[in-house]
Amino acid sequence: MQARSVDDHRQRIESLLRPLADRETERIPMARALGRRLAEDLHSPLDLPVFRNSSMDGYAVRAESVATVPVTLPLAGVVAAGMTGDAELSAGTAVKIMTGAPLPPGADCVVPIEDTRTDGSTVTIEKGRATGDFVREPGTDVRAGALLVAAGTRLAPRHVAALAAVGLAEIPVARRVRAAVLTTGDELMPAGSVLRPGQIYDSNGLTLATALADNDVEVVSVGHSSDDPAEFRALVTAAAAAADVVFTSGGVSKGDFEVVKDVLATLGGEFGSVAVQPGGPQGVTVVDGVPVLSFPGNPVSTAVSFEVFARPILRELAGLEPVEVDELALLESVRSPAGRRQFLRGRRTDDGVALVAGPGSHLIASMAAADVLIDIPAEVTDLPAGTPVRVRRL
Repeated sequence: MQARSVDDHRQRIESLLRPLADRETERIPMARALGRRLAEDLHSPLDLPVFRNSSMDGYAVRAESVATVPVTLPLAGVVAAGMTGDAELSAGTAVKIMTGAPLPPGADCVVPIEDTRTDGSTVTIEKGRATGDFVREPGTDVRAGALLVAAGTRLAPRHVAALAAVGLAEIPVARRVRAAVLTTGDELMPAGSVLRPGQIYDSNGLTLATALADNDVEVVSVGHSSDDPAEFRALVTAAAAAADVVFTSGGVSKGDFEVVKDVLATLGGEFGSVAVQPGGPQGVTVVDGVPVLSFPGNPVSTAVSFEVFARPILRELAGLEPVEVDELALLESVRSPAGRRQFLRGRRTDDGVALVAGPGSHLIASMAAADVLIDIPAEVTDLPAGTPVRVRRL
């Protein structure tokens, strides 16, 4: 059977996940708003500022009282932030006022404290002020009913600040895509355990979980199954019941004990080869209406499969910017297998892109030094140093 192309397989996955764009919204408290995507336009329920207030520490006066300076005025009181400030200010008097405090009725400007002298009962104004100086009028920031933040906005601290300032306690946001992760293999052991001969640590579960979270997906579970078909079937069914999409790692190749392929094939799963390196063996199944994406178990194959096949659509569903793709010059020559689209690990430099380690699908530790995947087309076998190549930011 001819291997499916990378683009065909990615489009197959995207067709299964794109309906999640219509997932429901939810209301969350403002304390959890950072990074969430707003589901509806939000309009201000009130004017900001809410009331006339001082933008400086100083003295509230009538402009006519300080038209000629210096002038000494009797102090009629103090207004601090949080006070009502409802006592009428008489002509020829001043009230000491703090930043954010309401302007007393009758006052129409504020003289900053640095332009005054006081003995505690009077204040000498040394610089006159005009009507409106250092006064914040209601609605000069935003009017009640005005659009505050538009639907689809990914909320940054500046958006949260604006929403909190108008007193919103809860907001409607798009529910995050929910994903479950399930690794497989008798040889996998949890971190911290002592390895026996033939065993390795399970890195793929955490790799997928963190990659999902980094793309604004809610990870509802991270599990592991042995090579026992009954155990895997129970775990994948439970994962599908809790998630919008399930990711499995391992058990999809052509050898014995391929538990993922053996079980999911009985549920209508499609398994085969994609013309890609690493990550050739791939599977797609729908379990109880939930897509199950099955990646090969070699650590680099799992990581690259996620980057190439799942990350672009997940970012689209989350309203994130697309994966960044650049064109850089190779700093060394590259050979690539004919008929397979190869994704090599690379590192950006000022001069182009350098290879990081070799193409082996087990070389996961070296991937920590990479910041891009170098995309070598399937029809290309030899690329000399200096050749421009497409690179995908990790």
